[in-house]
Amino acid sequence: MAQAYQMRRHNVQLKTTMTQLTEEVVTGVKSDLGRAVGGDFTALAAIDRSLNTLDAYSRVTTEAQLFAGTMQTALDVIQTLATEIGPSLISAATNSSPTLVATTTSDAVQRFEAAISALNTNVAGRYIFSGNAVDTKPLASADEILAALGTVIASEVTAAGMVSAVEAWFSAPSGSGGFGDLAYLGSTVPPGPMRVAEGEAVELNVTAENATIRDALMGFALAALVSAEMVPAGNDVRSELTEAAGERLVAADSNLTVLRAKIGAAEGRIADAEVENRNQSASLSLVRSALISADPYDTATALEAVNTQIETLYTLTSRLSALTLADYL
Repeated sequence: MAQAYQMRRHNVQLKTTMTQLTEEVVTGVKSDLGRAVGGDFTALAAIDRSLNTLDAYSRVTTEAQLFAGTMQTALDVIQTLATEIGPSLISAATNSSPTLVATTTSDAVQRFEAAISALNTNVAGRYIFSGNAVDTKPLASADEILAALGTVIASEVTAAGMVSAVEAWFSAPSGSGGFGDLAYLGSTVPPGPMRVAEGEAVELNVTAENATIRDALMGFALAALVSAEMVPAGNDVRSELTEAAGERLVAADSNLTVLRAKIGAAEGRIADAEVENRNQSASLSLVRSALISADPYDTATALEAVNTQIETLYTLTSRLSALTLADYL
């Protein structure tokens, strides 16, 4: 009985060892971490904590790249729309041709709507041009804005007066019944900085209330007022408003380039942080692997030795089981 118990005990030990070695061969990690680090888990815990932090930074940089890229795309749409129509509006107004003015401004309302739609872009459940109010669409619809502007210019009879009224409405601060109250629906509080690396934070705080964006929208709105026939039918007034719209859209082109360059600089910092985080993660992973990884050759050799021991044990067990007193006698 003692011998049978001893055999079973050896069998369990060898199978346990084989299971551990098999796991080490498959995972490449030592099964006994305490023995691998000599009982001191301080270094391993610090490495794991750093890797978890870098993983969090990786998610933030991915999100930041998505937001910055979406901002660039939206501003590119607005800049393209402004570039395409701005010079044409000035040219049409200079020729003082009613037909040319009507033709050039014919799609101004659609361009205004496209610009607003680009700024109302929602990415990953967030409106990126709404400041801190990420769950709120930043701008009212083009029809609502044009209706408000129609009321503003209703009492004006000259093109200069209408342009001044529209400028005052777009530049009016919150609480004055202008753009900040009727058109911009987002928050005046910018979103917080995004921490993309240790000691590195990036701010993507461009909102639809930005002065450059408002100037571009004002140019589209002036052209849209002419296109929607919301101004007096006099050719001179329509031409002057068309020219004013073109001038603001041409100026917006260069201003939008500066604004996009600012976002581009943030994109560069995000990309640099991503590379640095990736390099740190790779270095720490190598150190962690050196601490707890199992040598493939040594593990395979030990596994083969255990397999041989188990086979030997089975052979001995078989022979011992065949012993009887009758055979001995």
